[in-house]
Amino acid sequence: MSVSGSDSDEGKVSENGPKIKKRAGHSSQEDEVKGVRYLRRTKSVTLAEHITQAEKRVRSLQPDRPIHQPRDSLFSWSSGFNRYEGFVNWGFLILLLGGLRLFLENVIKYGVKINPVSWILWLKNQQEHDFFHTPLFLVVANIHVFISFYIEKQLAKDKITAPVQYGVLVSHLTIILLIPVVILGIWPHQFSLLGRTVVCVVYTVLFLKLWSYSHVNHWCRSQHSNALARRRSFTFRKFQDNAAEVNQDEVDAPRPDVNVTQYPDNLTLPDLYYFLAAPTLCYELNFPRSQRIRKRFLLRRMLEVVVITNIILAMFQQWMIPSVKNSFQAFSDLNYLRCTERLLKLAIPNHIVWLSWFYLLFHSFLNTVAEVLYFADRDFYQDWWNAKDVGTFWRLWNLPVHKWALRHVFVPMMQARYSKGTAAVAVFLISAALHEYLVSIPLHMYKVGVFLGMMTQVPLVYISTFAKKRFGARIGNMIVWASLILGQPLGIMVYYHDYVVKNFDPAYL
Repeated sequence: MSVSGSDSDEGKVSENGPKIKKRAGHSSQEDEVKGVRYLRRTKSVTLAEHITQAEKRVRSLQPDRPIHQPRDSLFSWSSGFNRYEGFVNWGFLILLLGGLRLFLENVIKYGVKINPVSWILWLKNQQEHDFFHTPLFLVVANIHVFISFYIEKQLAKDKITAPVQYGVLVSHLTIILLIPVVILGIWPHQFSLLGRTVVCVVYTVLFLKLWSYSHVNHWCRSQHSNALARRRSFTFRKFQDNAAEVNQDEVDAPRPDVNVTQYPDNLTLPDLYYFLAAPTLCYELNFPRSQRIRKRFLLRRMLEVVVITNIILAMFQQWMIPSVKNSFQAFSDLNYLRCTERLLKLAIPNHIVWLSWFYLLFHSFLNTVAEVLYFADRDFYQDWWNAKDVGTFWRLWNLPVHKWALRHVFVPMMQARYSKGTAAVAVFLISAALHEYLVSIPLHMYKVGVFLGMMTQVPLVYISTFAKKRFGARIGNMIVWASLILGQPLGIMVYYHDYVVKNFDPAYL
């Protein structure tokens, strides 16, 4: 194979030989070795597509039948390979076998503790001291509904001045949260732990819904007032001209659908109670409605509610309660090695229970309620399991709360010229305070553990975001899963230890 030495023939070989490209920064002597074709270096991280089609054709015509080409190993990040379905199946089987082994170990150690009758007896014992207190407390909550409705009716009639209306609304919402604190604090033994939990959950949901109800009506009222102000005459002399202009505007304006509710026609008790029953925290004057109830869909969701509820209760009896009880001594002795072992042992059953609870609440239960109420928006969650950072997880996993926080806290603060970071911290502060409220009030333990646990999500958001950008999306997703798997059982064991110390004699456990 001969190589021409002239400048015009650089980069060429004989008729049957391949072309040789001259590399920039190298002399022709280094690149052109007589009788030997220039060899490429083995690829390390560059993509395999860089080889040209001409080179492929030339190599395919060689008598040695070449089979090699520049390619990356599949486990290299640069390979572009992303089909790991087999590993997903493998991981599922490993988790299944590991969970089965732990379950058998639990049964051998503690025996079979699953007994649905025991839950009925527990509920009966819970109701011995508050047979009517908790239901009465929930019925009294309707007073707040009537008060909120009355306030909105008065505001619609301009019977409450602007400087006063904010104080009235804020005071009423504050009272809704304070009443369970005062009542459950004055009469702590009149309500069981279950009763206190139900009361706090119902009043928290009522607080969020009435906040949205007042906020949305305020927006509608402001727009309604501005529309009237634009049509108001400034002098008596212009009254007739202005009235004619208003009439012409009404003629030219598009007629809304007869089924569309306008403010203040929405201020009715049936409309308010529909919103309180609907599976959403954000009020609208016209919710999207479905055409009919799908009976099969409804029956499947109701069956899921029954079955998954029993599975969760069985896992509590057989798996979680013994593990939590066994963690008491380790936390009392501050044996960190033993505490870590207890934490890891509780992590798996707790996480399975949490995942089951998520499906039960956000898919089965909320879809059941929505189907009965003809509520068409079923966007209760997104693919949070693929979240690449903690911030994305909080935006996807609980959409009713996220939409409420975005609509009534984050966006109004941004419109008030607060920074994005300040608005995000305010959302986490409200969320942390409500989480602490739902734990401390029923347990009668006024700590800040849950509050601090929620606030640690703020730096964790930045850490996971940095890890995603620096090490890739998979590392960010692993941080999300690690926080879910390990964070919750740690909080459960800490609060269980403090609750037992406060209310029971540990010697009899």
